Amino acid sequence: SLRGRRGAKGIGDKQTSTSLRYKHGRNLRTDPKQSIKIKNPEEWGLPRRGVNTEYILAREDYFFVYPTNYHKYLEIYRNSFQHGGVSLDEMVLPVVTLKGKG
Repeated sequence: SLRGRRGAKGIGDKQTSTSLRYKHGRNLRTDPKQSIKIKNPEEWGLPRRGVNTEYILAREDYFFVYPTNYHKYLEIYRNSFQHGGVSLDEMVLPVVTLKGKG
């Protein structure tokens, strides 16, 4: 989980997913400083949901808000705990190898 502190405009068509930390759909637009855009999902191990499927992943403590009623939803979701996106906590998996004595 991550505490979403900053809003980023995530723009897409009506078929775009509604997640706060990541979106998939067609012709997605957002600020590259606030997100990562993935045009070839297979290269990232993500499913292609259609011919022109793209993904955007929120960086750091950003979350996506639609431009319609931007400030209203910004206040609703600011400081809420969210899953998904790209943050250190969500991308790094600690691994330990244990060996028995003898």
